Amino acid sequence: MTQSTSFNYQSSFRVYFGSSLLLLGIIISTLLFGPIILACVVLPFSVRYKVAGIWINLLLWMVEKSCGIRYEVEGLEHIQGIDAAVVLSKHQSAWETVALRKILPPQTAVLKESLLWLPVWGWALATLKPIAIDRNNQREALKTLIDKGTECLKEGLWVVVFPEGTRAAPGEKKKFNAGGAILAQKSGYPVIPVAHNAGQCWPRYSFLKYPGVVQVRIGPPIETQNRKAGDINAEAEAWIEQAMTEITHLPQSPATHYQVIE
Repeated sequence: MTQSTSFNYQSSFRVYFGSSLLLLGIIISTLLFGPIILACVVLPFSVRYKVAGIWINLLLWMVEKSCGIRYEVEGLEHIQGIDAAVVLSKHQSAWETVALRKILPPQTAVLKESLLWLPVWGWALATLKPIAIDRNNQREALKTLIDKGTECLKEGLWVVVFPEGTRAAPGEKKKFNAGGAILAQKSGYPVIPVAHNAGQCWPRYSFLKYPGVVQVRIGPPIETQNRKAGDINAEAEAWIEQAMTEITHLPQSPATHYQVIE
C-alpha cells in the first residue's frame, strides 16, 4: 500500500467517523434541548430563543470538532444599526439553516409547514415563531409570508428567506422566487443578500460531511421603498451570484478536493 493510498483511507475513515459522530450528537442534543424548549413555551419568546441559541452554538461546535467544518464571515458591518430586515440567502445545505441563526440578529425563517410535524425537533421549532407555509398552495403561502413576515419584522425579528426554495448544488443556479422581495417591498424593510458555499463541505442530501472553511458573505442593504418587487429580487440575485463567483475563485478549501473511497 502506497503512502498516498494509506492517506486516502485514513482521510475516508475520518469523514465517515466524523459524520457518524455528528449524527449521533444531533440526535442526542435534539432529545435534550427539544423538551427544554417545549417546556419554555410558557415563558417569553426571548427566553426560548436564548435556549435555542445555546443549542445552535452546541451544534456548530459539534460540526467543527467532528467534521472539521469552520466558517468565515465577511460583511458584518453591513448589518450594523439595522433594526430588522428581510434576508435573501443562497441555499445549498442544512448548514446555513443552523449557522445563520448565530451569524445574524434574532430571526425567524420561512419553512415548509410539514417540518413542524417532525417529532421533538419540529415541535420545538414551532415555538420559535417560524413562518410555516404550504408550498402546494402558492397564493395562501404568499399571504402567510406577507402577514406573518410583516408582523415579525415589526417585532424586531429578521426574516430569513431562501428564494431558491430548495437546496442547490455548488455551481447550480435555481430560479429566485419573488416572495421574499414582495414581503420587503410591502413592508418597507430592507433586503440583506447573503452568499455562501456551505454545499462544498455539507453537500445537500448527503450523510457525509467534509472538512473545510465555509465562506459567508453578507451584502449591503438593498432599499425597497417605492420599488418594484421584481427589481428588488433581481438586484439581490445579481449580488448573490456575483458573490458566489468570487467565493468560487478563492483558494480552495480542503472540502473541494477531498476524495472519499467508497
